[in-house]
Amino acid sequence: MSLMTSAPVHTPVLVKETIEALVVQPGGRYIDCTLGGGGHAAAILGHSSPGGQLLGIGADPEAIKIAKTRLEAYSSSVRLVNENFANLQAICIKYNFFPVHGILFDLGLSSLQLNGSGRGFSFQHDAPLDMRLSPSQKVTAADIVNTLSGGELAHLIKTYGEESYSHQIAHHIMQERPIKTTLQLAQIIEQAVGGRRGRIHPATKTFQALRIAVNHELEYLEAALKQAINLLGFEGRLAVISYHSLEDRIVKRFMQQEAKECICPPDAPTGVYGHTATLRLINKKVITPSPEEVKLNPRSRSARLRAAERIINQDEYNKTVEKLYFLTKDKDNGWRRPALLKKLRSAFAVL
Repeated sequence: MSLMTSAPVHTPVLVKETIEALVVQPGGRYIDCTLGGGGHAAAILGHSSPGGQLLGIGADPEAIKIAKTRLEAYSSSVRLVNENFANLQAICIKYNFFPVHGILFDLGLSSLQLNGSGRGFSFQHDAPLDMRLSPSQKVTAADIVNTLSGGELAHLIKTYGEESYSHQIAHHIMQERPIKTTLQLAQIIEQAVGGRRGRIHPATKTFQALRIAVNHELEYLEAALKQAINLLGFEGRLAVISYHSLEDRIVKRFMQQEAKECICPPDAPTGVYGHTATLRLINKKVITPSPEEVKLNPRSRSARLRAAERIINQDEYNKTVEKLYFLTKDKDNGWRRPALLKKLRSAFAVL
């Protein structure tokens, strides 16, 4: 099923709060690491006009097509890349798009993917158990469900879904193999836990676990956050919207650690690990949607926004400039841009 013809328009979450967190300004350069349907990207481009530029990254080629149409009015100011944000730094170096004023991660699935992809992200529609964001990925949700041992399945569902009935669910899955569709799996899970309890479907956490495992979401998030640090100029902003506790825990821990001057264990001599703060927390208390937004868009209810600002001392400044300068070296034709070092020094300058 094509996203282009059957999916509704995606409604982005926490748009006003995101624009404020990124301090979007005319002429700024921004990266949307999770392009989706282009909702946040359109808002960023609107607020950064005139002169704003945006690099949009998306693993889903179908979503890229939709975003391209949505952002057509800004075609001269935007570059869309069908890639995974796990390769964030390499992408930015390839397109010479750094340093930047702001980087956004919106970690939720879009309405386009949930309702119109036909790839089994939701049990609200019967579809093959796929769950791959990109067709180039090899492992599907069906592969995991039908090949892992009972113990491995239970561990995966418990770890990535935080599901207390993980062993019961894994046991029922083993008995009903092969499992090919979303509704088949959802019904098996419902039977495993003894029916529905409350408004949340009992298959919700298991589907979350499978999607995370198929797309390596947590590992890629950790890798991309570390890369984002090197791409932000002085006082550049990092904003992350997460939707479940596993993601939010990674983001919170990362930002808090990067905001510390020292990460030495309590029993170690101060400064032995050589860490200096690279971020300043913008919102120590997580930002959540207003009751009005939740009413208009129920899927926003679990969204959590955290933001931080890039700070750079002299030592950090020197290391970052040198690292990015040498990473851009073209082996055959010398330096990609003769003025690159001057540009980096200006963008990363400690004011």
